[in-house]
Amino acid sequence: MAKRTLRTPLCELLDIEVPILSAGMGPSLIGEKTGAPVELVVAVSEAGGLGVLGGAGYSVEEMRDAIREIKKLTSRPFGVDLLLPAATVAAGDGPAGSGGEIPLADALAALPAAHREWLLKTKEELGLPDSEAMISSGATTARPHAAVEACIEEGVPLFCAGLGNPGFMVEAAHAAGMKVLGIAGNAKNAGRIARDGADLVVAQGHEAGGHTGRIGSMALWPQAIDAAAPTPVLAAGGIGDGRGLAAALAMGCVGVWVGTRFLASEEGGALDIQKQAIVAAGDEDTRRTTIYTGKTSRATYNRFHDLWEESGLEPLHFPVQVVLASAIVDMFNRAGNVEYVGPFAGQVSGLIDEVKPAAQIVADMVEEAVDILTRRLPETVSVG
Repeated sequence: MAKRTLRTPLCELLDIEVPILSAGMGPSLIGEKTGAPVELVVAVSEAGGLGVLGGAGYSVEEMRDAIREIKKLTSRPFGVDLLLPAATVAAGDGPAGSGGEIPLADALAALPAAHREWLLKTKEELGLPDSEAMISSGATTARPHAAVEACIEEGVPLFCAGLGNPGFMVEAAHAAGMKVLGIAGNAKNAGRIARDGADLVVAQGHEAGGHTGRIGSMALWPQAIDAAAPTPVLAAGGIGDGRGLAAALAMGCVGVWVGTRFLASEEGGALDIQKQAIVAAGDEDTRRTTIYTGKTSRATYNRFHDLWEESGLEPLHFPVQVVLASAIVDMFNRAGNVEYVGPFAGQVSGLIDEVKPAAQIVADMVEEAVDILTRRLPETVSVG
């Protein structure tokens, strides 16, 4: 049988074969910068979709290196995703730094006393080892303007704001021939991102993993489409197979932004134990929490969530909360306390029962969606 095709206006806009983008996922802010995020980007783009590199865990120079590595491995379009909360962008860039690494312990010393004391108390009570992790200096999260400029200078085809409104950089991006995408969790922000000049808006429902809002996908997608019109909208939140892709297209979206399903791929950047946590999870096995970044995000439920709720502490602002959470998660990993560790993941985890190559995930999603649209619906739905 010939390879099935599925094209929407998104394919022409981004010069891709199928309307599937992998959500921006990269390395942790601490620890080793593995090659897996680059490998995932390349695999999705080579499969005909568009892979997106998550830049938040890199220094600006490390991100440049990753972009250049992607270009060596594929000639196909790809994207880079940065986290751009309004307060961080408005504050301007921090010190340039060396682009190297500093001991995480040095960063922890700057935490508020109550949070530092809670971390030390938890470490003692659970018998956790010291963290020997390092944290990138000059991180993109602390230098958003430099990170954006690096993406423009490196000729990234698609810039994605995984958090925040990219409106401040649209003019410069367009002048360089770069397309711009922003992610919204409600119709109001979808409209704002579109009015500020973005080429694409992702409407991400409550079900999604990572940073996510309060509105369910099926309610959000059509409202975001109306609010952002005529800017095209992609769907995110709860999409893990061809059924989700077909539903998004039927709703009027031009494509899909897929995270959890690609995280649990062979090329996904999660640890193997985290991928297996997604495979083992059911639809009720994720929680929204502020513990990881200071902003509401969804992850596979684990006992770390209980520890945080019992602490009574308020989350620190982004990205300082990331330093606190990363330190203790590194300690849990070193101690082998797997019950306290779980990846960002969406409610779609309940649909995922195996880790597969990213290219196979793309092919399976397309094949199933095409079958629904061309065979199953005509066989089961009669239109008078």
